Amino acid sequence: MIKNINVKTGSRIEFVNITSDLQKIVSESGVRNGVCHVYIPHTTAGVTINEGADPSVVEDIVSTLNKQVPHISGYLHAEGNSDAHIKTSLVGSSESIFIGGGKLLLGTWQAVFFCEFDGARNRTVMVKVMGD
Repeated sequence: MIKNINVKTGSRIEFVNITSDLQKIVSESGVRNGVCHVYIPHTTAGVTINEGADPSVVEDIVSTLNKQVPHISGYLHAEGNSDAHIKTSLVGSSESIFIGGGKLLLGTWQAVFFCEFDGARNRTVMVKVMGD
């Protein structure tokens, strides 16, 4: 079964910590050992795993992405959001996280972030939990 998480973003670029939402889905699934697959069905949003304890890490990631892929840079795509498409390709649209003992097996400082690159919008995160 696939579960959805609805994410409402408030700015053009925003990282939203969805770790607790994912853990809730894992807990409700009853799966003790397996894998949690996370997929973002959007071309201008992605998902990543990184440090969740210090918000300056996310700020550094966003700042670096903006330097590497500026919003305006003579892109050919007429909608004005080419940078969002490129950032999504760099970050990626899916993650898989092992489950052990009914818990996401993330490192001490790790968190899962929904990455908005073309907001503000209402978005969907698709989650599939598999295992026993």
